[in-house]
Amino acid sequence: MTERIPENEQTNYEVFRECVAEPVLKALAEPEEKPKRSRDKKKETRARRHGKNHLYENEKAKQNGQREDEPLGNGNDAEDLGDFIDYLSTDLFTSIPPALRRLTPTAFNETPSLQNAYTLPLPAKTATHLLATLSPTALQTLESYALLPSHCDSLSLSSFFLPIFTSYITSTTTVPQIPIWSTTRTSACELCQREWIPLTYHHLIPRSTHVKVLKRGWHEERKLGSVAWLCRACHSFVHRVATNEELARWWWSVELLEEREDVRKWVDWVGRVRWKAR
Repeated sequence: MTERIPENEQTNYEVFRECVAEPVLKALAEPEEKPKRSRDKKKETRARRHGKNHLYENEKAKQNGQREDEPLGNGNDAEDLGDFIDYLSTDLFTSIPPALRRLTPTAFNETPSLQNAYTLPLPAKTATHLLATLSPTALQTLESYALLPSHCDSLSLSSFFLPIFTSYITSTTTVPQIPIWSTTRTSACELCQREWIPLTYHHLIPRSTHVKVLKRGWHEERKLGSVAWLCRACHSFVHRVATNEELARWWWSVELLEEREDVRKWVDWVGRVRWKAR
C-alpha cells in the first residue's frame, strides 16, 4: 500500500497492525512436522507455505501487471511476511470508520455514541456494520491465500475479524494502569527482541493458578507478581504451547521459556518479521 496513515492515527494503526498480525502469524507459522506423513503431502504443504510467505510480493506483482505464478525474488520470507502484514493492515485500517481509527480512552469515556457503538462485547449492529465496511481487496487477498475460506459467509468473517476488533478496541479504550511491576517494562519483547511494536505483560505465573501454586508450594508468594513484557504474537504463542498450570509449574521465567525448542524456533522465525518504517 502506498497510502500513508495520518499522523493522528499512527499510534492506533500500529496497535491495529499487531492485532491483525496475531491471527496471520498463527496461520502461517511453520507447524511441527507430523510423523508418517506422505512425501507428496509434505511437498504440497511446503509449496503452499512458500506461496503464503510471498503474499505481499504477489499482490505487488498483480498490481504491476506481472502474472501471479511468475517467479518472485528470493527475499527473506519473514521480511516478505512483514511487508504483507503492513499491506493488509493498512488496507483494512483505512476501511474502518474514522471514529474507530481515532479511538482513545478519553474520547470513548466522554462520548456516549462511541460507548453505545463500541462497548464490548460488540453490539450485533456494530459488528455487522464493521464487517460490511471491510476492504473487498483485503478480503479477496485473505481468501486467495486460504486465510479465509473461499466465498466465506458472515460466520467466517465474524470468527476471523471480531477477535481482531475486540483486541483493538480493548487496547485503545483502556486507560493505562501503573502496576507495581511497571518499572520492569522493557523496550523490546523479551522473547523475540523486536522493538517499536506494542508490548503486553505476560503473567509468568498465571493468576488463575495462584491458589494452587501456594497450596502445593511450587513458588514463594513473592514470585506471583512476576511478569514478562512480550509482543502480542509471542504472548499468544506462549499460551498456545502450554496450559496455565504447566506455565506456572515448569515455565515460570523467560529463561525457562527460552529453553523450549518450540519457543526457540518460534523466536528465530518471528524475530525476523520487521515492520516497514513510515
